[in-house]
Amino acid sequence: MSYLNFDKEELVNLEYSLQREFLRTNRSGAYSASTLAGCNTRKYHGMLIVQLDKLDGGKHVLLSSLDETVIQHDAQFNLGIHKFPGDFYEPKGHKYIRNFEIETIPKVTYRVGGVILSKTRMLVENENQVIVKYTLEEANSPTTLRFKPFLAFRNVHQLSKANMFANGKYTKIKNGIKMSLYEGYPELHMQFSKEVDFVPVPDWYRNIEYIKEQSRGYEFQEDLYVPGYFELSIKKGESVFFSASTEISDPTDLKKLYAFEKTRRIPRDSFLNCLINAAQQFIWERKDGKDIIAGFPWYESIPRETLIALPGLLLTQSEVTTYEDILKTNLNRLKDGLLPKYVGFESDYDAADAPLFAFQAIQELKPYKENKELWKSYGSAMKEILSCYKKGTRFNIHMEPNGLIYAKQEGVALTWMDAYIDGKPVTPRGGFAVEINAAWFNAVCFALELAESAKDKAFINEWSSFPELIANSFRDLFWNEDEGYLADYADGNYVDWSVRPNMIFAASFEYSPMSREQKKQIISKVRNELLTPRGLRSLAPKDYNYKGSCDGNADKRSASIHMGSVFPFLIYPFVKAYLEIHKAGGLSFVKQIMAGFEEEMSEHCVGTLSEVYEGNPPHTARGAISQAWNVGGVLSATALLEKYVESQE
Repeated sequence: MSYLNFDKEELVNLEYSLQREFLRTNRSGAYSASTLAGCNTRKYHGMLIVQLDKLDGGKHVLLSSLDETVIQHDAQFNLGIHKFPGDFYEPKGHKYIRNFEIETIPKVTYRVGGVILSKTRMLVENENQVIVKYTLEEANSPTTLRFKPFLAFRNVHQLSKANMFANGKYTKIKNGIKMSLYEGYPELHMQFSKEVDFVPVPDWYRNIEYIKEQSRGYEFQEDLYVPGYFELSIKKGESVFFSASTEISDPTDLKKLYAFEKTRRIPRDSFLNCLINAAQQFIWERKDGKDIIAGFPWYESIPRETLIALPGLLLTQSEVTTYEDILKTNLNRLKDGLLPKYVGFESDYDAADAPLFAFQAIQELKPYKENKELWKSYGSAMKEILSCYKKGTRFNIHMEPNGLIYAKQEGVALTWMDAYIDGKPVTPRGGFAVEINAAWFNAVCFALELAESAKDKAFINEWSSFPELIANSFRDLFWNEDEGYLADYADGNYVDWSVRPNMIFAASFEYSPMSREQKKQIISKVRNELLTPRGLRSLAPKDYNYKGSCDGNADKRSASIHMGSVFPFLIYPFVKAYLEIHKAGGLSFVKQIMAGFEEEMSEHCVGTLSEVYEGNPPHTARGAISQAWNVGGVLSATALLEKYVESQE
């Protein structure tokens, strides 16, 4: 029995199957995604979505879906499904689904009378190509399969509309056709592993609806172009392969290519393997170096999230070379000691915390590299960051005489809590932010550790007096002795005592300005008011500003996302701090915490973790369907737990 199980009786129930999505990616930036029912519910869903650097640098849906029809004795059974206005689904192919498996790759099994047809799909590594395998498991009569491709040829953030400019011309190629709807797009090659007839019946299918976009307050109706249909005969026990690719294929190689790609997949036969499988999906071979896609389906690279995600995504599997490649790709983006908030389009360098999280990412390499080697590889970048923060850089980010980092510019959110409404930050947190200054203390101390190993006397002489100054100022400004926790931020005479998870970093960094007893109190506060089965809330429920739901249109989501929503990536600093304090005595509790994530593997996007979860139970997933730093954070926490367990055996 597969680790990921779905209620077979419920698969035909759209309320069940439309809420569960699956995602496959490759390292070229391409992906394939839909729901268990096969009905696309997002404009970001599709059978082949590719990164087109030569067009606009974004992701584009080429092949939205491929409708299959089983034909026997002139009777037709359409396995496709699309939603149209009036809550009308046509055709209703979901009613034929009898099983869905996803242990290695997504596999759906249909039963139509005496016919049993299975379908699997996978992406080819480093290529803009998806291969679908159809196997006729059972059939009592001659069987024909018909395939109808629904083409979009548009950016994932847009929607296609019927128009006079679409180029419906196609060219026959071996076992298929190739075509491109618009200038600037590559040709899409649609081919089969055996000879196939193509019947041109060009038409637009109008007003296909995406219910997820509708619920998010976006435009949700699309017109898709169908050039015609393919038709071929298939025998019992026979497998036929379909390929959609931006490059022409040799049809005789499709079976072999499919088999080879399948051997490279990690079976999702356990909680850990699900996370490892998900982790690999974020690796991206960019032109400027290896990188991490922050989340699917709509994010590209976010340096802050990359640096936090990296240890879990790669070092838990000892992928040190790839880890360093990605780390260096991001450090090469440094300007004035800062990193961009986003990569892939014009972005300000307004992520005041991101460069300081780079120090933690370098720290994670200590089990693999000598200190001297780390200083040689990363010392110049570390010096640049520290120097720029000390003397001052963009966005009024600078060190005050008390040794702490002050970061504030009106109208700009400089921390990871960076949601906006009408161009204004929802949680500006300008001034002295607790996690930035905890990271600053850790960065200075760690840099001194490396410099001492490398005997860099100039650096040591410049910075050796700062740790004591920073630590004293940190405790004086942030620590609440009576309540036993840290303020979230301070600016002038104002101190924000909201109970937020940012304080946990001060208890989890290798170098912390807090005593053991203070750390214990911080952990207790976070556990009692912020901890959930999906991670830490961004704000305590008892707070007047708490919002336990993160649903609705863009403004409603922005207003609530950092006002109580849950972020799984924060579980790692919590678990790290908790086990450091409680040691073996904390194992039982941490095991219980981590078990809460396992049930999520068969919910929402199968085998991975979504961008954010609602603060109120049952903590429904929201946002992007698969987020790198959440997967990385849970992997890091899981690996740390296993390490503690092994030490007790």
